[in-house]
Amino acid sequence: MIASCLPTSCRRALAALLALLAVGVQAAGRDAVPLEAPEWSDEPPALARLLESGYRAEASRQPGVAAAYYCAAARDGSVEGQYRLGRLYMLGQGVARDGQVGTTLLSIAAQRGHEKAQGLVSPLAGAEKLPDCLITGKAPEVLVADSGEAVPHDVVDRFVRALPVDKRRHAQMVQKLAPRFSVDPRLALAIVRTESNFDASARSPKNALGLMQLIPDTAERFGVRDALDPEQNIRGGLAYLRWLLQHFKGDVALAAAAYNAGEGNVARYKGVPPFAETQEYVRRVLAFYRAPRHPDILRG
Repeated sequence: MIASCLPTSCRRALAALLALLAVGVQAAGRDAVPLEAPEWSDEPPALARLLESGYRAEASRQPGVAAAYYCAAARDGSVEGQYRLGRLYMLGQGVARDGQVGTTLLSIAAQRGHEKAQGLVSPLAGAEKLPDCLITGKAPEVLVADSGEAVPHDVVDRFVRALPVDKRRHAQMVQKLAPRFSVDPRLALAIVRTESNFDASARSPKNALGLMQLIPDTAERFGVRDALDPEQNIRGGLAYLRWLLQHFKGDVALAAAAYNAGEGNVARYKGVPPFAETQEYVRRVLAFYRAPRHPDILRG
């Protein structure tokens, strides 16, 4: 078992990597991208092809695609793939930035003799957090490009019209009620889609109920008497979502994380908590909604 990642070791690894990149930029010229080709001469042909594909994707500014290739190589034992994937996680390029995951991967590569990884972290200063793609084989989810703009209304309308009849009725109810709570209907739909996929009878193992998956305490807090009644559930969920948006000054990622894991955990970790479920939840909400901020709430 690799030693736990101390915040200091993660910060040192990131600082070293950023310094290395800065040197590369200065050496290569102001407009150059400091990206060196992977070393795959010692890799089996199948892994070499994955590394080459990852490098080409990264060089063409598709880091999310590169992460998928690097993870496939790392999963099959490529030390270069482990280094490359760790680098992307440390920088938050194409995948959600995660210092613990990045330090874990760099530390493993360093232990296996990768010189560049050894220049960034101590082989003994690793972590114990591996990315899901190494554990489950699922490709890392690509971060949604932050354009600052929410998904267009016409795209959402087409999505709603394509839903089965019962789900479409619930989605249209969300669209109708959301403005009454000063919540963007597109964000409300993203939350409901992620919570219950528009199933009014949904019930979680933690006894969260209905379309917006209200637990008993939240239902009581926002005056919901029957959490399985679609309209009551939506009204209670929207009231809670609006409160969270105001509390987190319009930050959609933090509001979504709090809706999933509770505002206390967001405050405790000073950001999206490091829970796999919550991080996946936030990614799914942002993948649908796209905008990082709710439009009518100032940062304050």
